[in-house]
Amino acid sequence: MPFDAAKLAADVEAFCQEVRPVEELCYAERKFNEQVVPLAKKYNLLGMSIPAEYGGRGADNVSYFKALARIGREGTPVRTFFSGHLSIGAYPIQTWGSDAGKKKYLPAAARGEKILAFGLTEPEAGSNPREMSTTYEKKGNQYILNGVKYLISNGGVADAIIVFGYPAGSLDDPKKRMSAFVLDTKQPGFEVESFAPNAKMGMPTSNTAMFQLNECIVPAENLLATEGDGFRVAMGTLVSGRLSVAAGCLGVIEDCLAEVIEYSKMRKQHGKEIARHQLVQEHIAMIEMDRVASESMVLRAADAKEKSANSPNDKELAREADLLSAQAKFFAANAAWDAADRAVQVWGGKGWSPLYRPARHLMDVRVCRIYEGTDEILKLKIASAVLGKEWEAFK
Repeated sequence: MPFDAAKLAADVEAFCQEVRPVEELCYAERKFNEQVVPLAKKYNLLGMSIPAEYGGRGADNVSYFKALARIGREGTPVRTFFSGHLSIGAYPIQTWGSDAGKKKYLPAAARGEKILAFGLTEPEAGSNPREMSTTYEKKGNQYILNGVKYLISNGGVADAIIVFGYPAGSLDDPKKRMSAFVLDTKQPGFEVESFAPNAKMGMPTSNTAMFQLNECIVPAENLLATEGDGFRVAMGTLVSGRLSVAAGCLGVIEDCLAEVIEYSKMRKQHGKEIARHQLVQEHIAMIEMDRVASESMVLRAADAKEKSANSPNDKELAREADLLSAQAKFFAANAAWDAADRAVQVWGGKGWSPLYRPARHLMDVRVCRIYEGTDEILKLKIASAVLGKEWEAFK
């Protein structure tokens, strides 16, 4: 059955309508939203971007990232779940997984039987993955992994996680090469601890965790790409992840705009609705500019990613998709922060309270300037694309 973009959009809208009151209640109680997965299963959204041959809906990139933008209006925590499960969870499996690995994980992920996550960050290794200390050793037809991963979205609820590590004994080797694996969490030696909701500035309704690998076993068929090819897997996956963040930030901006339009037309000060005050209109105008510019960059990047996916051997298309996703993520994340800040200002005292959407957006969207590539790293990436590869700040 061919992919139906209109049906996906309708299902996403229905999901968003149903998840909003639950998310608002969970946010007020500062607890993990346990209904995101059941509702996503109800509307068949857990396989949006997974190919139809593996039980997914087979959405093209433009349709998928439009869906994430709509989900982003319900809050960064809800959208982050989908990014972790699909954009950086399922994506590397469907792109670099073995045939056996694809059959094992993708249909189950699409049905919601296996929730996925992506484990690259460590306590001492963030923007520079060469500082990772997780190691693996091959023994027969399996790999043994040891290490710690940190600040992993979905990490405490995932059934399988994309994990990266270096060969045991190679951590001091300047020529070391990482590898990527799909690791099942339901096994001895996997110890996970989820962050308490109050341990984070925002996103209390999403799961963020750290976990330790103690002699964890990964079958050889769960290796992604080939040994030593993990950096390529990580960087290729981040193209998908960054664009998903950008799309979610576009949704945040859209929701901030809707909130300030409704509130400013209702709230009266100095004898008239505040929507009639010029300085309030300035905020509304700037949020609209945040929206229209972010939308343009997200759709352009999504189109480039679709073209690259259709021509996987075209390195120039891959480079363009990589750069455009970095630009979209950097711009949209900062635009969403600006839009949320302006929405809080328009709402005034109420805007400062997490009982209302502007404050929640402001607290939650701040992390989007950190995960999937910090502002600083993305600026370096964009600058080196302009200057030339030989001018890269870090080799």
